[in-house]
Amino acid sequence: MNYQVLARKWRPQNFTEVVGQDHVVKSLINGLQHNRLHHAYLFTGTRGVGKTTIARILAKAINCENLQDFNPCGVCSICKALDEGRFLDLIEVDAASRTKVEDTRDLLDNAQYAPSHGNYKVYIIDEIHMLSGHSFNALLKTLEEPPPHVKFLLATTDPHKIPVTVLSRCLQFNLKRLLPAQIFTQMEFILQQENINFETAALKLLSRAADGSMRDALSLLDQAIVYGNGSVSAVEVRDMLGTVAQQPVEEILIALAQNNASAVLNKINEIADLTPDFSDVLHQILQVLHRIALIQQIPTAIDHDFDNDLIASLSSKLSPEDVQLFYQIGLVGQRDLNLAPDLKSGFEMVMLRMLTFKPVSIPHSTVKANTDKLAPTTQPAIQKLPIEPQQKLSIVNTDKNNWLSMIIEMKLTGATKEFANNCVLENIDEKICSLIADPNHIKGSRTLETLETALQNFCGAPIKLIIKSTKTTLDTPAIQLIKEQDNKQQNSIKAINSDPNIQALKDNFNARVLPGTIKPI
Repeated sequence: MNYQVLARKWRPQNFTEVVGQDHVVKSLINGLQHNRLHHAYLFTGTRGVGKTTIARILAKAINCENLQDFNPCGVCSICKALDEGRFLDLIEVDAASRTKVEDTRDLLDNAQYAPSHGNYKVYIIDEIHMLSGHSFNALLKTLEEPPPHVKFLLATTDPHKIPVTVLSRCLQFNLKRLLPAQIFTQMEFILQQENINFETAALKLLSRAADGSMRDALSLLDQAIVYGNGSVSAVEVRDMLGTVAQQPVEEILIALAQNNASAVLNKINEIADLTPDFSDVLHQILQVLHRIALIQQIPTAIDHDFDNDLIASLSSKLSPEDVQLFYQIGLVGQRDLNLAPDLKSGFEMVMLRMLTFKPVSIPHSTVKANTDKLAPTTQPAIQKLPIEPQQKLSIVNTDKNNWLSMIIEMKLTGATKEFANNCVLENIDEKICSLIADPNHIKGSRTLETLETALQNFCGAPIKLIIKSTKTTLDTPAIQLIKEQDNKQQNSIKAINSDPNIQALKDNFNARVLPGTIKPI
């Protein structure tokens, strides 16, 4: 008996059966409903998400003799001919095997002739990005001036390799990767129709292993049915995939939360006896950490692909800071895992790195003592102190801090504030305010009038503003602020360089602090 694989047997035959691509299906049905069909469609997306399937359904729909709610009926002579692969007006080719310009020209030679049976002659070209430059040029001519009876349905996994001149002449639809929940629901439906026993946990493992591809999911499901001798169980699926259960993942994360290196290594040795793919184990840990982080920030977030009790339990044992740290270390470790002498030792090093860099709880008194040691020894920052007008009228000294405080209190803006920040207060009393300004910073009369008005309002007296244009050795407020910022920057650099954790990173991992990346808080 000939067996038909699930991916082919359960391939969608109309738009209603398509899973996870509602945004594409809706556009195509609307186009059919209003008879607004483009001459060229481009379907993009990763493998196994339905690009060629939707193209075939659209080819049936535009030629079907009896559309049902703008879906191909599946029973007319044209629908049956298309399903059986004997419809002469459907030309389907794989561009990966026909990249030469001669192949493209031969393909398009018959485009000028009217269809023999259907309403349209349809060209389905899969993996079109594989065409050569000359082939694209040959196709472009037909796309620019297509015969009214021809439709082009193009599919690709890499649209970036298609010339923009071709892209601009197509309606482009990007098909999404399928969610594990969508794959799970479809597999559950198929197994129920096939009367095959299954475990929910097994389908969840398969739906995540499919990585967004329905075709991959059904291929794995076929393999699992054979491996399980007609049934699909979680234990056998794990053995087939070479993965481990979530239970060891949970125990590893609990051991990390307890800072128990022995428990982590013992669990890794237990996992190693199952001959697992340690890259997949690390992938599972990252998935669980991601769910924990979501639950910690959004308690109402629910994902049916994970054991909610497991996630809730781990989220109470791991702090948000640890979760973020473990995720980042795991992410980098996954990238470098294949560089390790063997996957097991590489996985162990990732786990040990999580333990090594896990923050240590420090008593508050110790933190305060260390903070006091790192306190800046330079002059304190100038504080914004409220000063009443009657107090200001008695000012007769030239303390540079007073002028900066006055600028803050007067709430100057724009060019007026810039000019005031580049002046030095020489003297102020009930009648006159004398400022020294560098000749390069002298502003127009309007700015001086604004500053004088602000002074009068601030002091509550008709003070006259006098500007002395001369060089001065005293620091202006602008210079004071620059020096203050420099002092903060230097103190920050000293604090980082003297930090014992930073020093340990330098000594043990040859780490270095990138110049210009330290910013004062």
